[in-house]
Amino acid sequence: MGLLNSAGVVPLLIAALYFSTWLFRLAGRAAGWYLIRRTKARRRTTLAKAKSEEEDHHEKERVSVKSEDPDWVEVESQPGGSATNGGQAPEDWDGTVGFLHPFCNAGGGGERVLWAAIKATQKRWPNAVCVVYTGDHDATKSTILNRVENRFNIRLHPPTVVFLYLQTRSWVLSSTWPHFTLLGQSLGSLIMGYDAFSLVVPDIFIDTMGYSFTLALSKFFFPNIPTGAYVHYPTISTDMLSSLNAEIGKGVNAGTGKGIRGFGKRKYWQAYAHLYSRSGSDVDIVMTNSSWTQAHIKSLWGPYRAKRRKVHAVEVLFPPVAVEELEEAIELEGPKAVSRQKSLLYVAQFRPEKNHDLILRSFSKMLHSPTKPGMNGAKLVLIGSVRDSDDAKRVYQLRLLAHELKIEDDTQFVCDASWPEVLDWLRKSWVGVNGMWNEHFGIGVVEYQAAGLICVVNDSGGPKADIVVDFDGGATGYHASTESEYAHRFAEALSMSEEATSAMRKRARASSKRFTEEVFAAKWVEQLGKLMEIQRLASR
Repeated sequence: MGLLNSAGVVPLLIAALYFSTWLFRLAGRAAGWYLIRRTKARRRTTLAKAKSEEEDHHEKERVSVKSEDPDWVEVESQPGGSATNGGQAPEDWDGTVGFLHPFCNAGGGGERVLWAAIKATQKRWPNAVCVVYTGDHDATKSTILNRVENRFNIRLHPPTVVFLYLQTRSWVLSSTWPHFTLLGQSLGSLIMGYDAFSLVVPDIFIDTMGYSFTLALSKFFFPNIPTGAYVHYPTISTDMLSSLNAEIGKGVNAGTGKGIRGFGKRKYWQAYAHLYSRSGSDVDIVMTNSSWTQAHIKSLWGPYRAKRRKVHAVEVLFPPVAVEELEEAIELEGPKAVSRQKSLLYVAQFRPEKNHDLILRSFSKMLHSPTKPGMNGAKLVLIGSVRDSDDAKRVYQLRLLAHELKIEDDTQFVCDASWPEVLDWLRKSWVGVNGMWNEHFGIGVVEYQAAGLICVVNDSGGPKADIVVDFDGGATGYHASTESEYAHRFAEALSMSEEATSAMRKRARASSKRFTEEVFAAKWVEQLGKLMEIQRLASR
C-alpha cells in the first residue's frame, strides 16, 4: 500500500511542476499585457511627435531626406532580408525598433555600431522609428546627435530617432555590485529592462550592449515580439574559466583559481555560465562582432537555441570602421604622403585589460637590447580616454612605470585626444600596437591598417582571427604574446626594407576594406529584415 502511495506521488509531482510552469508563463503574459496597455498612450504620443518632427523637418529644409546624404540610394537598394518563405521585409514598414543601449553617448566602438545600425535602418526603412533606451540624462537629443556626427562622422535623420531615458542604469554599474559582479549586473539588467518596457513596448527589441537577460525578459513578457542581439563579447566564456588556472592564465583574472577562494570563484562562474547560456536561448536573431565571439556564443547559446528550434544561425557582422575616411585623409604614397616617424602607436582606453604595462615593458626591452642597434630613435605613443579617477590613477602609475624602465623620454601619453589629433598620429606613425589578450574584435587595429601602419597585435581574439591575417598572398602585420615576442616584432617592423614595408602597408589597407560602413549596412538590413518578417508573421 505504501509502495502504491509512493508511486502515485510521481504523477502528482509532474502535474504540479507542469502547472507551476504554466502558471509562471501565464504571469509573464499578464505582466506583458499590462505593460503594453500601460504604455499605449506614450507610444501614440511618441509616434505622433516623430511624425510632426518629420513634417517640420521637410518644411524647414525643403529638401528630401535622400538628397541630404549622397550614399542614400546605394544602401537603400540593398535587400531587406529574406524571410523563411522567400519574401522580403516591406519597404514601407513603419513600426518601432527598440535599441537597448544605456550608455549610448559614450563615444566608443560599441556606440559606432549602434549609430551605424540606426543610420542603415533609417535609409532602408525611412518610416521606421528607432527608439534608443538610454541612461544619459545629462544629454539632450540634439547633444547626442551632434556628438555622433562629430565623433563618428555619422549623420542621422533626427525626426525618426527617439530617446527614452531610463531611471535604473545604476543597477548595471559594476560599482553597484562590488561582490558577485557578473550576477549582480545581470539581475540589474532585468530591472533596467522592465524600466525600458515601462516607457514604450517596441515592435522589435534589440540589445546592442550585451544585456542578454533583458532579451529573455522580453520573451517572458512578449513572446510574439522579435528579439535581436548584437554581441560584442560574451559576458563569460570558456577562455575566462580557463584563465583561472595559473599555468595557462591570461587576462585580468589570470591565476585567480587557486585555493578555496579560487574554487568558489570557479563554481560561481560555472553556475553563471549556465544562466548566461539559457538567457540567449530564445533570441531570434544573433549577430556577433567577430568569429572569436561567434565561436563562444555558439558554444554557450547554441545547444539551448537548438532545443528552442531557432532556425537562424549566429552570424558574424563585423563592426563598421571609418576605412574610407582614413583612406581619403592619409596618402600612403605620392606628394601628399607624410614622412612617417619611427613611432609605435597604441590607441586604447586606459583600462587594465588593455595591458599597457606589457607594451611599456616590451618597448623598454627593445630599446635596451644590445642586439637591436638603431632602435634608439623609436618612440612609443599611448593615446586613450580617461573616463574617471581610476583611469587617471592608472595613467599616473603607467608614467611611473615608464620612469622605472628608463623610457620616460621615449614615451608620450596623449589623454582624451580629439579625432583630428588621433588622425594626425595615425598619419605619421610607423607601427600600430594592440596589447589586449582576447580582444573581441579590435576596431583600432582596423584603423591602423586603413591608415597604413604596420600592425603588431596580441596573438589572440579578433585581431588574430579576423583582422591581421594574410591577404593577397602576404602578411598584413605581426602577432605577439610575451615581452620578448613584442620587442622582437617591434624591431622587425621598424627595420623592414622600404619595399617590404610599402607592400605590407598596401596589403593591410586593402584588407581593411572588409570592414567598411557600407559592408556593415548591407548585412545589418539583411538581419533586421529577418526580424521584421518574424514580426509580420507573428502579428497575423
